Amino acid sequence: MLKRQPHEQGFTLIEVVIGITVIAIVTLVVTAGMGPLFQQTTDPWHQVRATELAQSMLNEINARRFDENSPTGSAGLRCGDIGGPACTTLVSSCATALPNAEEASREDFDDVDDYHCLLLSGDQITNSQNQALIGVYRGYTIQVEVTATDANAAESELKRIQVAVSAPNQSPIIFNSWRGNW
Repeated sequence: MLKRQPHEQGFTLIEVVIGITVIAIVTLVVTAGMGPLFQQTTDPWHQVRATELAQSMLNEINARRFDENSPTGSAGLRCGDIGGPACTTLVSSCATALPNAEEASREDFDDVDDYHCLLLSGDQITNSQNQALIGVYRGYTIQVEVTATDANAAESELKRIQVAVSAPNQSPIIFNSWRGNW
């Protein structure tokens, strides 16, 4: 019978357990260090989605009339013109005001002011066919604020439209657009 030399004998049970423990600790340290990197890889994706959502909302708002008292098309005087109707006055801050209740629902919004203090989240975020986009924009919120550029809002010829989009676990990204009364 052949006798094995001591260096040809294999590992003892204690050596195998210690080896597995060392590999487990190294694996834990490496994966724990990579965890934040995995989250950072989704940040640009959320920023692109937030940009798409904000651009869509700004397009929708800018397609509306400047003011409730502005005529459609080229007929009549614009609001704020001499001899024309007065422009409506906006509440100064959304922090102290409820959303604009001039129109019953978003489908009825016909001017820029109707979007003032609009807050959408979850299934309230819809596409142009009024289909909920909860599967695409889960965890996102949109907040719109419309402000006149002049101290006298009834005579202002410009309104700033600010759309703030918050992606999941991120600070809001703010987009601005200007709507003129011409």
